[in-house]
Amino acid sequence: MENNDEKKINQALKVATLYYRDGYNQQDIATELNISRATVSRLLQYGREEGLVTIKINNPLAPLQQLESALVAKYPSLKKVIIVPGKDDPLEQVGIAGAHYLEKIIHDNDILGLGWGQTVYQVALHIDPKDVSGVKVVQMKGSMANTETRNYAFETVNTFASAFNTLPQYLPVPVIFDHAKTKELVANDTHIKYILKLGRQADIAMFTVGTVRDSALLFRLGYFTDREQRTLQQEAVGDVFSRFIDVHGQIVNPNIDRRTIGIALPELKKKKHSILVVANVAKVPATHGVLTAGYANTLVIDQESANDLLAFSPES
Repeated sequence: MENNDEKKINQALKVATLYYRDGYNQQDIATELNISRATVSRLLQYGREEGLVTIKINNPLAPLQQLESALVAKYPSLKKVIIVPGKDDPLEQVGIAGAHYLEKIIHDNDILGLGWGQTVYQVALHIDPKDVSGVKVVQMKGSMANTETRNYAFETVNTFASAFNTLPQYLPVPVIFDHAKTKELVANDTHIKYILKLGRQADIAMFTVGTVRDSALLFRLGYFTDREQRTLQQEAVGDVFSRFIDVHGQIVNPNIDRRTIGIALPELKKKKHSILVVANVAKVPATHGVLTAGYANTLVIDQESANDLLAFSPES
């Protein structure tokens, strides 16, 4: 004859089996076993407390959430991290994630400042039109190239402007000039000054980083001599808004920087949303530099690059 403890255990097991395995609700169990609903509730609690029932939640997003938290801890400037799970085309997936985030945060009368390149263009391609008014979309660095190489600058600003029902504000000059004096003269033109001022006033900045590999877009656009390129490849880890930085986010070549037209990097720290989009592990060193210097408070990145970024150390 079973004692009271055994009887309670057997009853708790029956209740738990009906509830967790067979999908009965508590009232159905009470009717089935001819006990009160309150007794069913107590037996379910007893089963959990005594270890008769263990509940395991398999959250496929947990590793990403942990990685996001780890990156926020590593880079104090970050307020938001969005990691795209491993996919066949991380560039497109980062573009989609960046577009969805931008759709959520943009409001009437905001100024959206843009960099250019394939990653930012992918964001533009996936933006859904949004019913906002008074939005301005502006290029935050020069957009004209010295070669036939495509930089996606005009397509990007046009696509964003169309989505937000506004006219694009171009910065229709080379991003890097041959001479600093020429750049200064151009920057003092009334229209160019207005565009640069809009960039400084932008509530939201969206941009990517470049690398210093031979295939880097800025090197293919014809802005540098072979000697200048070699110097930058020795000194820099990449560029942000076409300003070349070291692994700590500091400008590496002031002479070239003085020839560059566009947003000054410290201005990015003042933005409500300064969004860096990354979809290439080769950009991890430059991404580290940007985040170390605090130029971005939001990061949208693919999972592989995020893992590399967390592990990245300038000394490694």
